[in-house]
Amino acid sequence: MPAKITKEKTIRKGVEVAEALRWLEEKSTAHDRENLVRFGIAAKNAFGVSMANIQIAAKRIGKNHEVAAALWDSGCYEARMMAAYVDEPMKVSSAQMDRWCRDFDNWGIADTVCFVLFDKTTHAWEKVAKWSVAREEFVKRAAFALLWGLTVHDKRSGDELFVEGLARIERAAEDERHFVKKAVNMALRATGKRNLALNGAAVAVARRLADSTNVSARWVGKDALRELTSSAVLGRLAGKA
Repeated sequence: MPAKITKEKTIRKGVEVAEALRWLEEKSTAHDRENLVRFGIAAKNAFGVSMANIQIAAKRIGKNHEVAAALWDSGCYEARMMAAYVDEPMKVSSAQMDRWCRDFDNWGIADTVCFVLFDKTTHAWEKVAKWSVAREEFVKRAAFALLWGLTVHDKRSGDELFVEGLARIERAAEDERHFVKKAVNMALRATGKRNLALNGAAVAVARRLADSTNVSARWVGKDALRELTSSAVLGRLAGKA
């Protein structure tokens, strides 16, 4: 690509990011800053902007992989949330996923990036396996948020990958950290709501966990069982089958 065109693209990208940051700052409110605290989102560099306004800003930019990278590099919480909506899944590399994941410092950014972007990439299942054994709290959270997202958005994979996911859930259920065990629980419940066969497999895992002597595992199992064995879930899955 000619140097002139590259320079013009760089300038245009910088302008878009600067304008987005100005717009976000204008939309910040005390109420939205208080909501971050209320929901346990310890974002280090945040304006305090509603998700609705973040999505509006992202829609104005449209899909753009380069702009998404620049938004992420700004370090601003809301800009990074925008980046998840702006980026193009097919252009997201494995290295980018690892790099962004290392930057996760709260559940809000981890869940949003995994639900909106990462679960649509070709590397998603690879990262579930890799991150599920990580030591870092929000990297491990991301593994199960990603698995949770795949139960909804992956329409092509068969049950085998989700059964492997259940094994990862069972191994991680003893993690006592709040944001990890919550994601493990949600991934278990979501897997069990995908179809009847996976419901049976998830219920079996939940029962084993519910009988565990480990407090965290026991909570994960008992909480999941209440939903996965409910008439509402079973009736919906039977109708779907």
